[in-house]
Amino acid sequence: MKNLMIVCTLAAVCMMGLAAAAAAPANFSGAWKLDKSRSQGLQGRMADADQTWVVKQDDKQLSVERQLSMGGQSMPAQAAAYNLDGSETTGEVAGRMPGKATRKAKWMDDGKILELHEVRTANFQGNEFTITTKEHWELADGGKTLKVHRVSETPQGNQDAKLTLVKE
Repeated sequence: MKNLMIVCTLAAVCMMGLAAAAAAPANFSGAWKLDKSRSQGLQGRMADADQTWVVKQDDKQLSVERQLSMGGQSMPAQAAAYNLDGSETTGEVAGRMPGKATRKAKWMDDGKILELHEVRTANFQGNEFTITTKEHWELADGGKTLKVHRVSETPQGNQDAKLTLVKE
C-alpha cells in the first residue's frame, strides 16, 4: 500500500510538471530575417525590401523592432510593444506616415500562436486614415522559423500576406 502511494504521488508530480511545460507559451525572441522566396503576398515596395526583425519577449511583454532596407538604403526602424496579458498598449508611429497605434496581443492554441492586433491612425500629406492589422505568429522547424500570417485593412483595400522569417 505504501509503495502504491509513492508511485501515485510520483505520477501526479510528473503529470503536473508536464502540464506546466505544455502550458508555457512560445517564445519568439531573437533576430529574424525575411525569406522572400518562402513568403507570399508581398506587394509593391515590400516585395523588394529586405526585412530584419528583432524580437524581445519576457513573461509580460513582446516588443518587435522592424528594420527595412530598400535598394541598399535603410529606412527608419519601426518599433512596437504588446502586453502579453491581453491589455492594450498605445504608441507613436514615426516615418513617412506618422500617427498613433493601439495594440493588443492574445494567446491562441494553448500558447502556440500569438495573435497581434493593431489599429493605427496615420496621416499622409494632410489626410488622416486608419490601418487595421492582425497577425498570427507561430514557430516552426524547432524554433528556427517564424511564420506570420498578416491581414491588413487599408484605404487601398485588404492585404493578405504570409511571411516566413528565419532566425539569424
